Amino acid sequence: MKRIGIKAAVVLLAAAGLAIGGAQLLTANRKADAAASVDVNDRRLAEAGAYIARTGDCVACHSVPNGKPFAGGLAMQTPVGTIYSSNITPDKQTGIGGYSYADFKNAVQHGIRKDGTPLYPAMPYPSYAIMPDADVQALYAYFMSQVEPVSQPSADSTIPWPLNMRWPMAWWQLLFAGKREFAAPAGADEKLVRGAYLVEGPGHCGACHTPRGLAYQEQALSLADGDAFLSGAVIDGWRAKSLRGEAQGLQSWSAQDIELFLKTGRTDKVAAFGAMADVVEHSTRYFTDGDLASIAAYLKQLPAAGGKLAAFPPKADSTTASLRDGRYDSRGAVIYMEQCVVCHRADGQGMARIFPALAGNSAVFAQNPQSIIQITLEGGRMPANDMDAMTFAMPGFKHLSDRDITDVINFIRTGWTNQAPDIVEKDVAHIREFLASKKPNIGGGKHE
Repeated sequence: MKRIGIKAAVVLLAAAGLAIGGAQLLTANRKADAAASVDVNDRRLAEAGAYIARTGDCVACHSVPNGKPFAGGLAMQTPVGTIYSSNITPDKQTGIGGYSYADFKNAVQHGIRKDGTPLYPAMPYPSYAIMPDADVQALYAYFMSQVEPVSQPSADSTIPWPLNMRWPMAWWQLLFAGKREFAAPAGADEKLVRGAYLVEGPGHCGACHTPRGLAYQEQALSLADGDAFLSGAVIDGWRAKSLRGEAQGLQSWSAQDIELFLKTGRTDKVAAFGAMADVVEHSTRYFTDGDLASIAAYLKQLPAAGGKLAAFPPKADSTTASLRDGRYDSRGAVIYMEQCVVCHRADGQGMARIFPALAGNSAVFAQNPQSIIQITLEGGRMPANDMDAMTFAMPGFKHLSDRDITDVINFIRTGWTNQAPDIVEKDVAHIREFLASKKPNIGGGKHE
């Protein structure tokens, strides 16, 4: 028995050695030579890179509120722990100041750090992989010449051992992040091609809006990869809505609505919240009108995801009259009148560009209720933009009980012409527990 145990241990050690050695070979083979010489002092190149950084939304993930841009520290909650974004300023000790262009390209497009360590897929390198070399070179010139260096060490994740070991990520990359090129949709004109590229590539919309598999891989990186693409997902406790053409996706949005939302973070009916508010404030508000129109045109021509309701059946609004007549036929209606009606009104229409509507708001009647629960508990703030003079905030209502939150949300999700399944108290309790356990951001060496 002792001899068998020794043999088993030897076999296990040999297997582990092969797995680790194989991972190292995989990483070495993924790395690009990228011998191109990039003049980081070329102002025009760096300015082009500044816009590309906006399209890639680099600042939203690599910065924290009231912190230095690109210094990292943003806490990203994953199912196995918290990952903190890294410092990507050109500081030579704590940032990427020592990165050659080849090092930079390997990190951005292949998920490999300068020291050869594979990056977690919280960095959307599977999407960035389709960016042309000219854009990556411009991005490098921008970061090396126009971003302020900040000395701030990147924080370690809270993922426990052995899940925090990095070498298995090389095998993950082999399976789910192979080298790829952008393929324009068949028959698309120049506008749709540009929109598809921005959505699939630098915009990495699928990183939030495409569901992930058991290995945390995006189930599709383009519509050609599968019907899961942009069909909606849960990230950081928020429901990133479907961007497809179904009833609970973008069916009720016009192309102009999408453009206005990306430009300002609001329309006459809806407002951005959660991580999407950061995306608008730091990135999409700076997109050219042509790029916004291209994205909107591309998204609007996407079909409904398989098995999803294409359009809601007609429903008459009986809620408005009941509330105005003082007929409160549920506890949820009473709470709505106590807590919500002053901003969102009895007809659920709110006030255009100030208080979002609740009637006909696709965030409200989403199939999955995580977002409406979280914003009811925590509140939220609209992103700043160049059109509206003021930003508005919604207060949190975590002081209400799980039962009260459940009742008022069910009232809202089924009121007016809204049609959505009921939630239960454990749904609220789950989000409340998630919020209480979230790790804080790290900025300037201090937890915020």
